[in-house]
Amino acid sequence: MEYIKATTYLDYDSAAIQDLISPFTSEELSPMEKAKGMYLVIRDRWRYNPYQISLNPENYRASTIAKKSEGHCVEKAVLLTACLRGLGIPARLHFAKVTNHIAVERLTERFGTNILTPHGMVDVFLDNQWVKATPAFNKALCDKCNVKPLEFDGTTDSIFQEYNEEGQKFMEYLEDYGHFEDVPLDFMIQNLREHYPEIFDLDNGIVEYRF
Repeated sequence: MEYIKATTYLDYDSAAIQDLISPFTSEELSPMEKAKGMYLVIRDRWRYNPYQISLNPENYRASTIAKKSEGHCVEKAVLLTACLRGLGIPARLHFAKVTNHIAVERLTERFGTNILTPHGMVDVFLDNQWVKATPAFNKALCDKCNVKPLEFDGTTDSIFQEYNEEGQKFMEYLEDYGHFEDVPLDFMIQNLREHYPEIFDLDNGIVEYRF
């Protein structure tokens, strides 16, 4: 299956990823247990930060992301995908367009909208079916935003918190871009430029954006 291979971006054979997955390599753990445990590590050890967006390919290598302490949804999805493949669990990236109310105040002000794209999650193959996992929002941030952390049980899709604890609308999916075998950097860059042309200019030469 193509969704198990290491790639330039999903470089699970690197020392950084091997170290990260080492607690879950025991044969006593089932694939389900490994996937659920790895999901929690990626969800909570890396703080969600959507305010730094890179167009530099090096910054989407899983081994590069592993050495950071924070990341946005796509970076954390890349990291989880690489870790799962490193544990022998088929996984692939999945992107969508969403409205998001979780810690994106500066982006909403800068972009003029709370529609964010591309939003990253992971398709995981467990018990002969694909299920979605979204490790973007760490527990500490969810507690701060008064929304339940997004859990992953390995059997049903885990894609978003629709409402916060007060019943207010929190997140909504607007368009599904489908799944990808590897990091589709060209698609990501084109998507950003189509939706936010005044920010991600084709000709300005900038590859690192901080908001």
